[in-house]
Amino acid sequence: MPTGAPVDGFTLSFDRLGSVGRPPVVLLHGWPGDRTDMASVAERLGDEFDVVVPDLRGFGASDKHLRDPGDYYSLVAQARSVAGLIDELGLSHVVLGGYDIGSRVGQQLAKDRPDLLSAMVITPPAPGVGSRILSEGPFREFWYQSFHHLDLAEKLLDGKPDAVRDYLEYFWTHWSGPDFIVDAARLEHLTSAYGPAGAFVASIGYYRAAGSVVARYLGETVPDEKIMVPTTFLWAEHDPLFLRAWSDRLGEFFAQVTVQLVDGVGHFVPVEAPDIFAGAIVQASK
Repeated sequence: MPTGAPVDGFTLSFDRLGSVGRPPVVLLHGWPGDRTDMASVAERLGDEFDVVVPDLRGFGASDKHLRDPGDYYSLVAQARSVAGLIDELGLSHVVLGGYDIGSRVGQQLAKDRPDLLSAMVITPPAPGVGSRILSEGPFREFWYQSFHHLDLAEKLLDGKPDAVRDYLEYFWTHWSGPDFIVDAARLEHLTSAYGPAGAFVASIGYYRAAGSVVARYLGETVPDEKIMVPTTFLWAEHDPLFLRAWSDRLGEFFAQVTVQLVDGVGHFVPVEAPDIFAGAIVQASK
């Protein structure tokens, strides 16, 4: 597996499919996953595109240094690593696809390095939620983010593969659509990635850097400058974290934004509906 040059001392491992010289696509995974979240999407794009699928800092085969999360696992830091990889590979006019943390990293990259991107295809999280984050259903779902800030999370889970497997299975079962069944082999793969000592705590570095999701949305303001990269949001029907009604303010944050509703699936859109995700990438590249 190729590995990029270090950025801030972190190297990103990545898969690359398709052919160099074809239109470039970069796919970013979410939590609790790794680059294999995007495998089915990448396979559908490989004939027409140059597809790069990295593990983000702290995930999969990429570096997992136990350093201050605010400095090294923040959105700005994660985006800096992705930008470094894109620059190193000599890519330009990239279509970026991402979900969950990968979506947030993509949005940060679109702010910091819009010159690298031609379009984005992402899922929620999205801006514009505001005080609606306190709605009873979604508010109940975000408990895990507060838990990840506790030392107890590390004590209960880090370096304990059986506990990690149960924890991951909960999210892959609870956040997915009604017809999705998490594959046992996939769950075992993710357990092998998150189970070793230091791996789980590295994976939650982003949450520890980001602070409270509730506080972020309650303090959210409309930016002076919108994201200029044309953006498509794939909004799942059964994502318990981000209600479809919350897509109503995207135009305050994005200069060019389209919402494509994805019925029948939950939070893990690239895994649950890879044809739709890949199709949106193809459309965005035109």
